[in-house]
Amino acid sequence: MDAASRDARGFSSAFAVLQADALRPRFYEQVTMMFRGQARQLWARTLTSCGAVPSTMACAVEPHAIELGTIELPEQKRPIRVLAVTPLPSSKSSMIYVTRQVASLEAVGVTCQTFSVASRTSPWVVLGEWRRLRREIRKFQPELVHAHYGTVTAFLAVLSTTLPVVVTYRGSDLNPNRGRGWLREVVGVLLSQIAALRAARIICVSKQLKNKLWWRRNLASIIPTGVDMTLFYPHDLQEARRELGWGLSERVVFFNASDPLCKRLDLAKAAVQFAESLCGRIRFAVLNGNVPPNLIPLMMSAADCLLLTSDWEGSPNVVKEALACNLPVVSVDVGDVRERLDGVWPSLIVPRDAREIGKAICEILGRGQRSNGRESEKDLSSEAVSARIVSVYRALQIDGLKSDSAVLETTKSPSSLRA
Repeated sequence: MDAASRDARGFSSAFAVLQADALRPRFYEQVTMMFRGQARQLWARTLTSCGAVPSTMACAVEPHAIELGTIELPEQKRPIRVLAVTPLPSSKSSMIYVTRQVASLEAVGVTCQTFSVASRTSPWVVLGEWRRLRREIRKFQPELVHAHYGTVTAFLAVLSTTLPVVVTYRGSDLNPNRGRGWLREVVGVLLSQIAALRAARIICVSKQLKNKLWWRRNLASIIPTGVDMTLFYPHDLQEARRELGWGLSERVVFFNASDPLCKRLDLAKAAVQFAESLCGRIRFAVLNGNVPPNLIPLMMSAADCLLLTSDWEGSPNVVKEALACNLPVVSVDVGDVRERLDGVWPSLIVPRDAREIGKAICEILGRGQRSNGRESEKDLSSEAVSARIVSVYRALQIDGLKSDSAVLETTKSPSSLRA
């Protein structure tokens, strides 16, 4: 076979690789730049040999050799296409933080499409959702898939595509959860751990949750869910209470009971009752999952204290939202709360005992002042967290680019050209 035929075969092999990688536009751009660089080198040598330019100018014309896989393109040139896979919300406020996170990613330039898994308990419905998810991936053609929860949600995501999958674990997908029953709890945790085996990258909202992974912790980044600081901010306490119809002189303890068993509503009630025996009547404002999400910042500004008594948490959003509203927090040591409350005053971490919790509530109510929590929340704004998530996406792009480079180098090897 003559040289021209071998070159033709080599270009045909490279073109076949390009066709197989149609989902990577940056790969096309890099190959184009490589061939342009080779053409410029040839042109510079031609100009020098014919005397058109002095040899001292040839170096200025001839560029540095470009190796495929080392070309750095500006990250903002092309938006990333991401399919966000989420559980179907069970109430108005359920998974609202995921909806907000996806919106914040879109705000920084990520092209997102959301797919909600309709059911995670019925095998037949789950099978139908798997088929529907595969159709959505073919239709939307994302560069990667991001499962924003473990259990069946993450498991379906990793089974539905060969694209890179990012899995975010948020708490009850790896932690025990008495509210689901022992069978659902065991199956859910098992599916979460299996999904981690296939995930290209893993995000855990706290260090404690990362330590729950059975394997592949080296791929896990700790990125708490962000807070929309334009939504959660301190309102005037008296105006907030007038709008809610609360008494201006009332003492108010705020509690999230979206999952009464896991959040330990029983322990919270006992603690508030003991606190009332020490410092008088207390309004116990309990969220049951049906309060409109846009009303929660107002309630936090009108309350005197947030109470958290959960058995298990990842990185409780209610604590971060309370800090953004300068609402003091009384909490047991759970999830990443100790880290979040570091340097925040007044706020207290207490033992899991109703009497001790009640004493802490009375101490916070007796002070009657707001916290400095908002100052500590700057690195957890939606914008800051979105930037960290985008860096995970970009790292996957770079990994894919290196993989493409390896494939192309294989096709350019002498043995492949002779084939």
